[in-house]
Amino acid sequence: MLRFAGTIAALTVAACATTASADQWADKMFKERTVDFGAVPRAAKIEHEFLITNPYKEDIHIASVRSSCGCTQPRVLTEVIKPGETGKILAAFNTRAFTGQRGATVTVTIDRPQWAEVQLQVRGYIRTDVVLTPNYVNFGSISEGATGDKKIFINYAGRSDWKITGVQSNSPYVTADVKEIKREGGRVSYELDVKLADNAPKGYLNDELTLLTNDRRATKFPVKVEGRIVPELAVSPAALLLGSVQPGQEVTKQIVVRAAEPFKIVDIRCSEQGFTCQPSDEAKAVHLVPVKFTVPNKPGKVECKIEIITDRDGQQSTTVPLTCEISAPLAGT
Repeated sequence: MLRFAGTIAALTVAACATTASADQWADKMFKERTVDFGAVPRAAKIEHEFLITNPYKEDIHIASVRSSCGCTQPRVLTEVIKPGETGKILAAFNTRAFTGQRGATVTVTIDRPQWAEVQLQVRGYIRTDVVLTPNYVNFGSISEGATGDKKIFINYAGRSDWKITGVQSNSPYVTADVKEIKREGGRVSYELDVKLADNAPKGYLNDELTLLTNDRRATKFPVKVEGRIVPELAVSPAALLLGSVQPGQEVTKQIVVRAAEPFKIVDIRCSEQGFTCQPSDEAKAVHLVPVKFTVPNKPGKVECKIEIITDRDGQQSTTVPLTCEISAPLAGT
């Protein structure tokens, strides 16, 4: 009986060691596993992205995420993380439905290349005396080289001497000024004027402002800043790579052309024969352009450029490279 009990204990220790080992290889992929939002306004947009970097030679697959508390809503932003690449898990603090000190354990489940679980910690204090309107700064889509200006309002109810003493930005492209606009008893309102510089780089803007106060219990709170700086004329995909094709084959692809403001496509040109595509007379901010290419009968590599000409600023244009390798005709054809 004692020998049997000893065997069970040894197996239990081995199983625990295996589980710990599995967690350790997965833990190494996370740059951080804890975030403390501090004191945040009621109903504010409060989020954090946990970064996952894959240092291994196999793909990592995130099967699921779950939270121990409804105060935190996790979401997988990158399901498959290839070797050397970085993925993201988003943790959103539910500041609308919850108040006070809150915390949650977010469990990330990995099922490939082997099973493992990693636990992330999220916590913060959701205060009821500060409300933002709207709940974050959203610049939307802005053309590259343009400036942006947004205002939000901060309302406080509590101490009669409460003040916002300053504002800090962690981005060189985002600046802000805050001014008091109303004070009555224990209620005070401020206007936050946020500006985006014209040299902000293209891509997604995901930054944060920090408002400083004279409140010793919560000396600061965050304000999220988002937006998207788009090139004057953007095209996707950046190149049409058709790969290996057969002579006479018809290949159809779609090009997306977008800008911050509506525009027309007045002409589409390509030096290669067999290319067909129709311009659009309709002014839209996003155009879906179908491209049909009839492959020449001559084997070899084809390299050409599709030029898309618009009515923006004196017929502004963009080009999309097209490449393919034409195989030799099949025997008997």
